Amino acid sequence: MSTHCHHDHGANGHQHGAPATADPRYRRILWIALVVNAAMFVVELGAGTRSGSASLLADAIDFLGDAANYGLSLWVLAMALTWRARAALVKGASMLAFGVFVIGRVAWGAWQGTPPEPFTMGGVGLLALAANLGVAALLYAYREGDANMRGVWLCTRNDALGNLAVMGAALGVLGTGTAWPDLAVAAVMAGLAISGGLSVISQARHELAGSAAQPQPQGH
Repeated sequence: MSTHCHHDHGANGHQHGAPATADPRYRRILWIALVVNAAMFVVELGAGTRSGSASLLADAIDFLGDAANYGLSLWVLAMALTWRARAALVKGASMLAFGVFVIGRVAWGAWQGTPPEPFTMGGVGLLALAANLGVAALLYAYREGDANMRGVWLCTRNDALGNLAVMGAALGVLGTGTAWPDLAVAAVMAGLAISGGLSVISQARHELAGSAAQPQPQGH
């Protein structure tokens, strides 16, 4: 899942990422992926709120994290390391905040005990799976590129597992008539978001500390 897919945009990432982002077709694909993931964040946020599904809300966080990753990948050439690290700090803090929000939503759902609407969960989960598979298909040709390109593709492919988990939770809710399958999946995904957010913040702080110790090249 994308919560563990923060790409290293440090000095090495800057050097080896140049051929990737210099490819106009690859940049167009990243823009498409950015728009698709941002749109799915909005869709899942709304559907999760309406259906009462905590796992849809957690998957929405995953799409938001992906959109941020694609944005950072597009900016990797134009941004000096210090600014990339600052952007990553904002991203990490957002992931952490949303993860804590979903944990709160899981706790509230456990207290209420009201099951979410499973058909909305399953339908939107299927739409999310199609979106991730579509983006993965576009990125497939670049799966053997540099570390940043390969990381982008692998993260998109792995996100399909989160979508399958949401669909499985929908079946669990439908079969049991309880909220627990949805809450269990959401808790795992929120935990990954919190862990990933802390990891991104830690790396960004390390990069900022390193950039303060030595001059950084200007963005082009």
